[in-house]
Amino acid sequence: MDLSYNETQGMLRETLARFLADTYDFESRKKMLASPEGRDPGIWKAIATELGLTCAPFAEEHGGMGGGALENMIMMEEFGKVIAIEPWLQTVVIGGGALKHAGGALAEATIPAIISGDCVIAFAYAEPQGRYNLADIGTTAKADGAGYVLNGHKGVVYAAPWATHLLVTARTGGGRRDRAGVELFLIEANRPGITRRDYPTVDGFMASEVYFENVAIPGEALLTGGIELIERVVDEATMAVCAEASGIARTMVNQTVEYTKQRKQFGQPIAKFQVLQHRMSDMFVEAEQVSSMALMGTLKLDEAAEARKAAVSMAKAKVGRSLKFVGQNAIQTHGGIGITMELAIGHYFKRGTMIEGQFGSIDHHLERFETLAYPA
Repeated sequence: MDLSYNETQGMLRETLARFLADTYDFESRKKMLASPEGRDPGIWKAIATELGLTCAPFAEEHGGMGGGALENMIMMEEFGKVIAIEPWLQTVVIGGGALKHAGGALAEATIPAIISGDCVIAFAYAEPQGRYNLADIGTTAKADGAGYVLNGHKGVVYAAPWATHLLVTARTGGGRRDRAGVELFLIEANRPGITRRDYPTVDGFMASEVYFENVAIPGEALLTGGIELIERVVDEATMAVCAEASGIARTMVNQTVEYTKQRKQFGQPIAKFQVLQHRMSDMFVEAEQVSSMALMGTLKLDEAAEARKAAVSMAKAKVGRSLKFVGQNAIQTHGGIGITMELAIGHYFKRGTMIEGQFGSIDHHLERFETLAYPA
């Protein structure tokens, strides 16, 4: 089986890699994080308009290049290599993915705005009591004439401070944790009744606690598909962060190898110590496994729901374990300097640590895989 990228995919990778090399060095990233907005909006606009990369995973009828999950994987791996804080995951993978699968007038109107860089979407799905159960939702969307009234609270909404739109999960009926009655809505982020409490996350992003109080939304804001649509989009997002993890793991290995060549002990570089050579060899193997599992899971995203879920959970569990191994050994090899703000490796470790729990921890995905592979 030939798993190499085609010419177009290779061009996408090279284009983004060159751009990030010029604009996303470590010092530039630190300046972005220290700015009031927590990013440079011009970079996202350049990715969309000057490079035209946001069109990659969308169909040609929407102005895209006809790509999909593989193109998202390529982009996310490159973002991971520089721990970019751009909202590709939230806007293109999750928001764009939900619109592609749901279709309809809302997709026709919104996808071109995503491609142009004018629409930034934040995914408001997590609630304090919900853990990783996508159906455990307290936020309600009650029918009101031709529309709905939204009430509730969503936590740790990545990219919400920058968002023009919110993709919100809410319950239109049924009891708590019931799969029936869970729906997905795309609404403008500035609607009356929406308030936010913004804060930086440990991995450098901006997120918000978002509160909805009697927010009136039109009926056309509903994306058809229910809980099955939400699960599919979250599985696609899970594989996207696995691809990001691949870029992070590779970079941590490379930075650790370079550090051991420069750091001297007992009159010689510590890279000559056999025990560290063994450690770095193990780190390399685990980083390669992250890449392999990210690709495997991505290739399974179009399969039937049960097979897709099993593949995603298998991949995420392995990626979580391998990424933790690479990150912890990278920090240990660097010593105390590895966790300082001045050294890049600590920032990669923080983002990797957040990825371990994003869209489901190792234990969660092992349990889901066991349930799917060995049903009672």
